[in-house]
Amino acid sequence: MVTSAASEELWNEDTYSAWVARFGTPEEAAAKLKKDPSARIQPLIAHFGDIQGKRMMNIMGSNGYKAVALGLLGADVTVADFSEGNARYAAELSEAAGVNLHYIVSDVLKLPLDELSGAFDLVFAEQGIVHYFTDLKPFMDTAAALLSPGGRFVLRDFHPVSTKLISSKGSTAKIRKHKVTGDYFDESLEEKKVSYSKYSPGEEGGEKQTGVVYWRKWTLGEIVTAVAASGLIIEKLVEEPNLSSDVFDKGIPKTFVLSAVKPLG
Repeated sequence: MVTSAASEELWNEDTYSAWVARFGTPEEAAAKLKKDPSARIQPLIAHFGDIQGKRMMNIMGSNGYKAVALGLLGADVTVADFSEGNARYAAELSEAAGVNLHYIVSDVLKLPLDELSGAFDLVFAEQGIVHYFTDLKPFMDTAAALLSPGGRFVLRDFHPVSTKLISSKGSTAKIRKHKVTGDYFDESLEEKKVSYSKYSPGEEGGEKQTGVVYWRKWTLGEIVTAVAASGLIIEKLVEEPNLSSDVFDKGIPKTFVLSAVKPLG
């Protein structure tokens, strides 16, 4: 098992209210998106190429925020995610934005591949995805199966050097300190709060206990190898600094972008 029924229940628990707290109502979020949709999908859009009319799949696309932005830019976007709360927010967001969004409520590993194989020009996943899988092979195989020949897979996620090895303390550039405290090759599972928990009502005051999920932090080598083993041809691997700040975590890779294509034959 790489995802569990318990994890699914946790995701469905409070996601809608968490996204309202984070982004505002779907109507408010749509108004912001429509002002500058391309800004909401930086820096990923540079790795997508021409998206006009392209069939795109956002794997584990959460509340549809990125997908709706892409729809506003002319792409035909589908989201796959197992959270009913995410699907509800995405449906209202896309309606308010005037975008036709396809949303499949499903565990990504249980998608109907007999219907969806080869259906997409571009498949992407981003920011905190791979650590939810205790085996990368089924995930990468699914991404490859969804692509049409010549299609592209783009994965942007947190860099393992930062997530597995480095710890940072301090809230300003002058006192920000880094320590190598982790084990890069550690294969154990970690217990973590669900990703939306900091936005859930009651979390700050301790009134509510949000559930946990289990992470497996992969090395960069493991991720690259899993993509290659799926039959995709890796074109590039871009390692990124902290793009939100020129001073915090300077010199440490914070994220990476991996781009691969499905062979034509």
